[in-house]
Amino acid sequence: MVFSAGPSVSPSVLDMARPVLELNQLKLRYPGSDSWTLDGLDLSLEAGETLALVGSSGCGKSTVARAVMQLLPAGTICEGGLKLTGQDPRQLNRPALRRLRGQAAGLVFQDPMTRLNPLMPVGEHLLDTLKAHRSSTSAQWRKTRAFDLLERVGIGAQRFRAYPHELSGGMRQRLAIALAIALEPPLLIADEPTTSLDVAVAGQVMAELSGLCRELGSALLLISHDLAMASRWCERMAMLDGGRRVEEGPSRQLLTQPQSSVGKRLVASALAREGGQSPERPSSEPVLRVDAMRCWHGIGGMPWSPVWLKAVDDVSFELLAGESLGVVGASGCGKSTLCRALMGLNSIRGGQVHLLGQNLLRLRGPSLRVARRAIQMVFQDPLACLNPALSVADAIADPLLIHGLCSKAAARERARNLLEQVGLSPADQFQDRFPKQLSGGQQQRVAIARALALEPKVLICDESVSMLDAEVQAEVLDLLRQLQRKLGLAMIFVTHDLAVASGFCHRVIVLDRGHIVEEGPGDRIFQKPQAEISRTLVDACPRLPR
Repeated sequence: MVFSAGPSVSPSVLDMARPVLELNQLKLRYPGSDSWTLDGLDLSLEAGETLALVGSSGCGKSTVARAVMQLLPAGTICEGGLKLTGQDPRQLNRPALRRLRGQAAGLVFQDPMTRLNPLMPVGEHLLDTLKAHRSSTSAQWRKTRAFDLLERVGIGAQRFRAYPHELSGGMRQRLAIALAIALEPPLLIADEPTTSLDVAVAGQVMAELSGLCRELGSALLLISHDLAMASRWCERMAMLDGGRRVEEGPSRQLLTQPQSSVGKRLVASALAREGGQSPERPSSEPVLRVDAMRCWHGIGGMPWSPVWLKAVDDVSFELLAGESLGVVGASGCGKSTLCRALMGLNSIRGGQVHLLGQNLLRLRGPSLRVARRAIQMVFQDPLACLNPALSVADAIADPLLIHGLCSKAAARERARNLLEQVGLSPADQFQDRFPKQLSGGQQQRVAIARALALEPKVLICDESVSMLDAEVQAEVLDLLRQLQRKLGLAMIFVTHDLAVASGFCHRVIVLDRGHIVEEGPGDRIFQKPQAEISRTLVDACPRLPR
């Protein structure tokens, strides 16, 4: 999204003699809601300050960003004091509001692709923004400025004509930062900017963002569910609960001596996930055996001499019934390719995959279809994998109907039982809701229930808790443990976070450039990593102050 505007905002609009952001008893209620999402919130941010806004899912963190930028649906009630660089954005007409958005505050979204036009090259995004707000400048000045911005955020001017899909997740987030700082605003708002990135890339992105804020003298409002990451990059922290500020102070003090009940709860949940001890590996038979798997993608060259991207190369492992195997690595190491290959979504160019004693690569047609019921997947973003037009019960029942395993009535009853099984009880309160009417943790529980509908023996969890706050993350991990014990599930748990893997998984493999470079108990790898990439991931893991 690019905010088009006319002339630059006048100096009187950007009143830097007062706080950059002032919220005074701010109340906000979305249309159709009976309760206040923000309920008397007080907050102030001075120029150059860094403030982390933290709290449980649904506490109102992201709503603060939407209120400040006035990116709210029609019919939203927003009362109380709201000043951005001395101006109340609610009192401005649309052209003036667009100018204020671009020049007073820059917003970095959780998913940069929501702001990027897939049909527009990288450089054109910057030129479009600069032209909208700096229309009096020359085309050459704007192009030079765009080159400079790409260099400053670590993308490089040589990617000027690249398209967003040609950039990695980290690169796309850097482009989002470049767009946010293009007009050198006095306030930068970063809403969960590293959730979808591995810890190493997340550290690089946050270092870039923090460094640019210091260079520009801009204030940073970081919205995050990750307490350790927030404390690393922000001097001050405010904790929200029920749309109100319940605690505020220096980050270290708030995390080492929390005063509120929600603060104590979130800190305890965050501490529980930091480098826990791996559970003992079960004694059971293998349900999945992968031997020398190769997933190569052709990326050019000549027909007689092709160039291959060896996304997964000579990977071998066994997975026992009731075992959790962690798959860890940096972005681009082959984790997701491995998952998609096991699910039959990526072609396998070599090796063998035995599931319950059957070689999947030799099966065809109905036999393959039946065999693949035994392996199901839980994705990172549950909202993206659930049909928004289907109710919760229908979404869970859908796989049963697709495979023709039972009647509609029986499938719906099975869906109700699964809702109870994943902790969405009583089922009557959830079965007729739609995904958007659920919290992030509830959505992920529905996604897990859907994956369990076909009674799989192997469950692949691809970054299935990375988008959740520490408290909800702990709840979902505990749910997965309970289901594993009850159903005897074998799990492949894909994550970029060694701290989570070490406490949840019986065993961990570390991938780098398509190869397994380290294998063993997660706690041993977390405490004494041997491979270079393992050391990098451990060093990049933010820790809570002790």
